[in-house]
Amino acid sequence: MIKLKSITLILLLVWMSGLAQEPYRVGTTTANFLEIGYGSAGVAMGDAYVSVANDLSAAYWNPAGLAFMEKSEAQFSYQPWLVDINTAFIGVGLVLPRIGTIALSLTQVGYGDMEVTTMEMQEGTGENFSPSDFAFGLSYSRQLAQWFSFGATAKYISSQIWHMNASAFAVDMGVLVNTMFFSFSGNREDGLTIGMSIANYGTKMRFDGMDLLNPIDILPNEEGNYRYVPGQFKLEGWELPLIFRVGVSLNPISNDRHRFTLAADALHPNNNQESLNIGAQYALTIPSAGTFFLRGGYKGLAMSDYEYGLALGGGVFMRMMNNLGVRIDYAYRDIGILGKTHCYTVGVLF
Repeated sequence: MIKLKSITLILLLVWMSGLAQEPYRVGTTTANFLEIGYGSAGVAMGDAYVSVANDLSAAYWNPAGLAFMEKSEAQFSYQPWLVDINTAFIGVGLVLPRIGTIALSLTQVGYGDMEVTTMEMQEGTGENFSPSDFAFGLSYSRQLAQWFSFGATAKYISSQIWHMNASAFAVDMGVLVNTMFFSFSGNREDGLTIGMSIANYGTKMRFDGMDLLNPIDILPNEEGNYRYVPGQFKLEGWELPLIFRVGVSLNPISNDRHRFTLAADALHPNNNQESLNIGAQYALTIPSAGTFFLRGGYKGLAMSDYEYGLALGGGVFMRMMNNLGVRIDYAYRDIGILGKTHCYTVGVLF
């Protein structure tokens, strides 16, 4: 076990040594709604959540975290995005003793109504269309040991623009390792936790549909031939935003009432340069009331020309009658010149 921990830390240090690379392939992937981040707790911590996630939102951040869910949960997250774009995450996870945790999740993005324009009618044809994206995921996670868990998510991803659509299949995989390193309380759960995940490893997306049909003149310089032959543009396939995440978290303060968590994630995407996210969470437990959370973080450190910045938020978890629980979380984040965004999450534990 000591050898496994040493190898994991060495791999982490080697991987983080590449953070100084220059950006490349910017803007060369599709379905980039998969990079936004879903779940108020993770968003409020500056997306530094790969080693912290232990609720249903782990289906997005790191499916291995689903194995540490104490109860089954249904969760809904709503996040108004930029320029009247709306995003939402909904899911349900079932904790099955001796089997593991199984979860279903749906991520949806709506871009609102847009006017149809053509080269001949650039002010609009009078028609409207509503582009949208969604990703449906099926996750499974299990603790293979008290200190180690593995998880995976199979996803179907779809994008629609008027009469055109594209789809792809992808897989997310992740692991969580709890160690005794730097445990101030002497408990393993308060020691250094290491999380690693790979997201959106899958097929390419290629748009197809009737909007690509256009009349063409195959011989424009000759008379007497067919002037308007039905033709269809064939578009290239585009890769999904592949993301490698490696994160660590630590609890320097942990007792019956107070718990303070520090976290940091290193990211290696296939469409931008490497970056670092940092975050913190303070939890105050009041036996007669519940648990209250304050969170903060910063996303996109070590990146140039990056608009993400400070994130803040909080939440509350209340234990109800009949062994039920309710979780309410909120997150705010600054995206520079693009404005501010908010994320609202409600979860029911049963």
